[in-house]
Amino acid sequence: MSHAQSKRQSDARTATIVRTSLLGIIANAALAAFKAAVGLLANSIAITLDAVNNLSDALSSAITIAGAKLAGRTPDRDHPYGHGRIEYLSALVIAALVLGAGVSSLVESVRRILEPVEPDHNMVGIAIVAVAVLVKVALGIHFRRVGRDVESDSLVASGTDALLDAVISAATVVGALVFVATGMNLEGWLGAAISLVILKAGYDIMRDTLIKILGKRVDPELAVRVKDVVRSVDGVHGAYDLMLNDYGPKRLWGSVHVEVDDSASALDIDRITRTVQHRVFDECGVVITAVGIYPANAAGTRASAMRERVEQMCKVHPEVLETHGFYVDEEARHVNFDVIISFDARDREQLFQQICETVRQAYPDYTFDIVLDADMTD
Repeated sequence: MSHAQSKRQSDARTATIVRTSLLGIIANAALAAFKAAVGLLANSIAITLDAVNNLSDALSSAITIAGAKLAGRTPDRDHPYGHGRIEYLSALVIAALVLGAGVSSLVESVRRILEPVEPDHNMVGIAIVAVAVLVKVALGIHFRRVGRDVESDSLVASGTDALLDAVISAATVVGALVFVATGMNLEGWLGAAISLVILKAGYDIMRDTLIKILGKRVDPELAVRVKDVVRSVDGVHGAYDLMLNDYGPKRLWGSVHVEVDDSASALDIDRITRTVQHRVFDECGVVITAVGIYPANAAGTRASAMRERVEQMCKVHPEVLETHGFYVDEEARHVNFDVIISFDARDREQLFQQICETVRQAYPDYTFDIVLDADMTD
């Protein structure tokens, strides 16, 4: 895949998000108008709040469009990694709007519980809300399907929200039917329940978005796939220290270390580096900006036997996930290697020092440069 092809795919993705969001704006605006009219005529706080929720959904779709458009701008001097993270910022704005709507509706619902007003439901209004349930279910399924196809978290979240709205509207219909059948007024309580659901949705959106902005661990399946692609390059004996940074949906940049023969020339390393970068981009859509090199001793030597023994020493500790980058310079009698210790270890630094001491005691005639590594993507 060339960068021109990547740009075309990005433009197509943005167009799909915009088109789907426009459908959401039109549908939610129409639903909000119908529900508001029914809620005001019936003096129903639950139906009126449901209308407000539809209106906020339409605004959320508009913000999604703006975010996708801004995120699609090409990189510039001040933003060399592009503007993809704007999609995350737009999600934070949506979360704030949802939380604000939830708070205001909760306040109004509590007031209706303390000072109840008798609603005036009719079967026509109830039927309109029931139809709205079906519309929101269709919207939710469509949004989720398209969101998964283009890997847009905002569209998937909008789809989930739409399905949740369908449940809320269904509860409103049930409340209205209960009032018509028994005269029992559940409006304020239903409004409060709807408000809590809205607040929970806003909290979830904000939490998930902040996690991504702060630096969420990359999908393990993607990390494995990238490493498999790197290892498939001729001359690469191992792939380690994969670091991927998220600069927005479908915008991952990173680096990786590869293990090659210590006899490889600069020309060999250049070929390996370029092949790794092109192949990972073509097959995974990930930009590898740097490829570090670990030299590897020839198999069947004293160095390879030493490596196996050191690896066994490290494997005694369950918290040790991997050792790599092992190289012995026999002339200088010096050894390099990295050890990955899980974040679940009670005291990573203490365990690291213990491993260092054990290895140095086993090979007192060598000096060691041991690096404590972390499982960043594995």
